[in-house]
Amino acid sequence: MQQCYGSIIRRQQHLIRCLSTKMQSFSMSGLEVDAVSVLRSLAPALDPNKHKGQAGKIAVLGGCREYTGAPYFTAISALKIGADLSHVICTKDAAPVIKSYSPELIVHPLLEESYNVRDEDKQSISTRVLAEVDKWLERFDCLVIGPGLGRDPFLLDCVSEIMKHARRSNVPMVIDGDGLFLVTNCLELVSGYPLAVLTPNINEYKRLVQKVLNCDVNDQDGPQQLLSLANSIGGVTILRKGHSDYISDGKEVKSVSIYGSPRRCGGQGDILSGSVAVFLAWARQLASKGEHNTNPAMLGCIAGSALMRKAASVAFEDKKRSTLTTDIIECLGRSLEDICPVH
Repeated sequence: MQQCYGSIIRRQQHLIRCLSTKMQSFSMSGLEVDAVSVLRSLAPALDPNKHKGQAGKIAVLGGCREYTGAPYFTAISALKIGADLSHVICTKDAAPVIKSYSPELIVHPLLEESYNVRDEDKQSISTRVLAEVDKWLERFDCLVIGPGLGRDPFLLDCVSEIMKHARRSNVPMVIDGDGLFLVTNCLELVSGYPLAVLTPNINEYKRLVQKVLNCDVNDQDGPQQLLSLANSIGGVTILRKGHSDYISDGKEVKSVSIYGSPRRCGGQGDILSGSVAVFLAWARQLASKGEHNTNPAMLGCIAGSALMRKAASVAFEDKKRSTLTTDIIECLGRSLEDICPVH
């Protein structure tokens, strides 16, 4: 009798779990956005009357002695999608390596790490770095902060100052990787700035939630928690990466589940940050002409997410388990062309 009762309880629990999953899936489905339409509305026509730079000038702030691949992935992805110019602002040690990957990138060896700087020189070097970066800031349509940046204290201090200057100049910022480590420990860098986009993975998101909301991640009510997180930070836009990507600016939540790939090779987040940067720049251009009244950061995240997922699915069709980040990058142009053909 007791054994039979236990079996009934287990079946009831299983039924409750299944019902809960279905209800959650139903509630999430209302958040799905028509990402293809967003992509088509943002991608600019190729016009022979335009000059170099009008399709976007993207800069990546990242790359140190240990990490050179991530900033390259981000910067080259921006070019493959259709930006006209792509810059990398990195440390002096990283610059020759990144230059060797591609002659297409404009590489600025401006940043320094602690091991290369004496204590008595830190202030003067920091001032010089900031002055050099300032010469370029106003030319950039979007700044990606964090790919391959590392966590050197002096380097992060310099990047913090660059972010403050970029914010004063109204330069949009997409923050990923070690940039999220910096922002999580110094929220005032982005708090209240609507042109800031955070693109955390599962672990980075967990740290943000614990820091800002002082609780653990709640997957049962994930969209509402994401909404609260974005709102609490002050209206930044957060793209929470996952099986489905969820995006919120503190006012609404949208999801992008279209396309995708089961392959999880490292570097896909770097492609995403470059993709979001380009579409954010394009969305902002349209907004300045009065052609879009939706938050450019939300539009950039939606389009960037969809294109990255599309390219990953196309690459996976060909390479399966062997799919690498470079394979996905090579599929970006074809994927955009499938959705927005050039006439």
